[in-house]
Amino acid sequence: MKLAFLVEEHYRHDGMPLDVVRQLDAWGHHVDIVRPGSSLIELSDLIRAGSHDAWVLKTVSGGPGLSMLEAAAALGLTTINDARAIRSVRDKAVAAVIARAHGLPMPVTYFAAVPELLSSIPADRYPLVVKPVGGSSGRSVHLVSTPAELARLGGELVDEGPLLAQAYVRNSGQDLKVYSISGELHATVRRSPLHPEHPVRESRVPLPSGTAALVHRIGAAFGLDLFGVDIIEGPDGPMVVDINDFPSFRCVPDGVARVARAVLDLASGAGAGIGAAVGTSVAANGVTRTPLRARPVITPARAGTTPIVDAAPPAYVG
Repeated sequence: MKLAFLVEEHYRHDGMPLDVVRQLDAWGHHVDIVRPGSSLIELSDLIRAGSHDAWVLKTVSGGPGLSMLEAAAALGLTTINDARAIRSVRDKAVAAVIARAHGLPMPVTYFAAVPELLSSIPADRYPLVVKPVGGSSGRSVHLVSTPAELARLGGELVDEGPLLAQAYVRNSGQDLKVYSISGELHATVRRSPLHPEHPVRESRVPLPSGTAALVHRIGAAFGLDLFGVDIIEGPDGPMVVDINDFPSFRCVPDGVARVARAVLDLASGAGAGIGAAVGTSVAANGVTRTPLRARPVITPARAGTTPIVDAAPPAYVG
């Protein structure tokens, strides 16, 4: 197969997705890396040629890579994840509306174009979690206890663009992060960015009861195949606080090979639509799998590891 990975500068030296690229290359597949943040790209040559079996995006929220992925999708090319699905979770305001419309448990959410508008939230709705609509990696997420505290915070939020304020849900101080790799689920716990004082070591855990069904509903609602969900356990049950496309997959055993295989399946069309898959989930050793449609076996074309092949203009780097 021939694949194109859109990798932005923030992930230039990151194991995810570069280790996945190396794994695919070692299996004999041609992988081009495109760096949209640091290269002048001739779009007609790069995208309209349609010479790649799939385009894969690893980018920060609001980065330029998503525009290129959407351009590929507009021409009918395969993208991983689906470009429309990525856009729907990158904009946290859109994600909140979609989640609530599908009956997914997400806190009550307010949207404000500028920080001053948040002052209209009634005092009895506090504490609040305030964060940028286009934020990522826990950037500029604040737990605000009172209107006065929000007013003092205003200067830090002024350059963050549109904001969300969500009702704070009391919890233990740790987040449950569930990764979905084409329907296969892996759960980890980690320290909440809102409670840095709580010593929580990131580690794998068994999936709590009911979590698998919730995560599969999220995949179906948003049309995602490779994604992560941040969940907290509140007084009334689990609450979804964030959804990420193509996350780090930290602590997933053999994560690189699992993600690489999923990319190949999705590129071939065999794994398409896993987010909407319906079937019986089987839990074992903390891993839950959703039955997939019959799919061809993609065998490594050659053994050993060779350098990533560059066969393109300077927009590509190997």
